[in-house]
Amino acid sequence: MQQKVRNIREQLLSDNWYTLKKYTFELQRADGSWQQQNREAYDRGNGAVILLYNRHKQTVVLTRQFRFPIFINGHHGFLIEAAAGLLDNASPEERIIAEAQEETGYTITKIEKVMEAYMSPGSVTEKLYFFIAEYADEDRQGTGGGVIEEGEDIEVLEWTLSQALAAIRSGEIMDAKTIMLLQHLALNVQFEENKQ
Repeated sequence: MQQKVRNIREQLLSDNWYTLKKYTFELQRADGSWQQQNREAYDRGNGAVILLYNRHKQTVVLTRQFRFPIFINGHHGFLIEAAAGLLDNASPEERIIAEAQEETGYTITKIEKVMEAYMSPGSVTEKLYFFIAEYADEDRQGTGGGVIEEGEDIEVLEWTLSQALAAIRSGEIMDAKTIMLLQHLALNVQFEENKQ
């Protein structure tokens, strides 16, 4: 694709937690003219997310933790999510295996990458790597709950897939990455027939 951006200048606004920068640049419009624009971009690094599922039990493993940004936007703050974390200079595969262990207590080794996506491209640079993995009860080697030193206090949930899908419809699950993985699972993974 032809280069459509030129004369990029950046100004650091904050690097307290991650980095927030203001960029001034020229963007070539469809008519060929160049227009100067300003944007702020928040760089927190790339991340990975994984949804654990059990085909036989028809269940998924989710987490519930407090998220301050949604709290100040009118939510009670406790968000139900798939296990996720930043890459921190590791590969997406090795990081998400470690993150699943830290957050859920499940030790998994065989993971399947299903997609990559930008979650908020208008303001955040982060790209997420999406994974799924099958789990069994004996894979739970710890309690999970996250890393205390990082301020994590994570509740581990094991729900049926149908309960999780209903929670999307009711608004109980509002996390985009989790909704994407639950819908991917419902559309693409064959679960065993319910033997009731």
